[in-house]
Amino acid sequence: MYLTREEEKMYAGEHGPAVEKSMEILVALGDIYGADGMVEIVSAQISGVSYKTIGDAGLEYLEELASEGAQVKVPSTLNPAGVDLDHWKDLGFPPEFTKKQLLIVEAYRKMGISTTCTCTPYLVGNVPPLGSHIAWSESSAVCYANSVLGARTNREGGPGALSAAICGRTPNYGYHLDQGRVPNLLVEVEAPLTGSDYGALGYLVGKAVGNGVPYFKLLDKPQIKPQVNQLKALGAALASSGAVALYHMENTTPEYQSALEHTENLEKLSVTREDLDNTREKLSTAQNPDLVCLGCPHASLEEIKEVALKLDGKKLANQLWVCTSISVKAASDRMGYTKIIEKAGGRVVCDTCMVVAPIEDMGFKVIGVNSAKAANYVPSMCGLDVVFDDWENLIALKK
Repeated sequence: MYLTREEEKMYAGEHGPAVEKSMEILVALGDIYGADGMVEIVSAQISGVSYKTIGDAGLEYLEELASEGAQVKVPSTLNPAGVDLDHWKDLGFPPEFTKKQLLIVEAYRKMGISTTCTCTPYLVGNVPPLGSHIAWSESSAVCYANSVLGARTNREGGPGALSAAICGRTPNYGYHLDQGRVPNLLVEVEAPLTGSDYGALGYLVGKAVGNGVPYFKLLDKPQIKPQVNQLKALGAALASSGAVALYHMENTTPEYQSALEHTENLEKLSVTREDLDNTREKLSTAQNPDLVCLGCPHASLEEIKEVALKLDGKKLANQLWVCTSISVKAASDRMGYTKIIEKAGGRVVCDTCMVVAPIEDMGFKVIGVNSAKAANYVPSMCGLDVVFDDWENLIALKK
């Protein structure tokens, strides 16, 4: 793999041990995947943040990098942590878990990484332009960046994205290349889509396509474009049930016209209302959730507003978390949405989500979610039962 003179200096340790370690990781990745060289990146999104997922070994590695003076070279944001960093005690997060979690976030902060702790960095200012090279490692964020923003990133692991952020470069292969962005499955959706249908569609297609690139045609009312929140839910489900990092949608996503040229002889998958309903049913393992968790990926301000309008003047009969970033919550606070939700008995929770938080140690048994990604991961990562449905059907109101 070709390295520039500057990259050779990084690899040789002339920029310090943290850069040397990071460049070694990038070169190894490039060799494995056959990259011809490196590309400069404009931003990074770094996973491997929750203590639940990286443990003591991950914490030790991060503290070592920070102590060696590692600093990111591009704007970089963090994936969700395992707790609400400010209100963990009020929400009942375990103190020992939280102690380790705060040390992890502090190590990242020392490296110059924004501690917004969100899986939707594009909602908090990390918005790479069309065609730019980035190194993102959160699966739903990767899918959104490639598909909706038209930026270029592989589905990086946490160490790879962190190394890229420190070096300002990433290996040039996969989705960074034009040939890596060509669709290989045509999906014709015959049913109208609303609410959690987008998650069900993503889960179904992700299972079918694996790590491929689906091209969607919405045959029912094709002139109506899905909204940002719907595209977010679709990509998250695609990325969790398969390993999809890029999809195209006719008349909607920025690269669909160039992708359309490659769809003529593709295998077709038709999706009906029955297919979507069967998928929704399959994703539920129980009924009657004792905790409803919305915001996977993290809720936008518009999604929080919808919940607040539904709950205004009412009282919840079950517990509710609306998970989001600290930045979006600040806007929700100012608009008065947070106060409405809290008055109804719910909480707007920052920095974390139902997947990477230790909810299995907090007394909950059945989690209600409107996210196919969460419905897929809660049983496997938390060992809890899950109910998947539209959020309006999950919340219970007192009579």
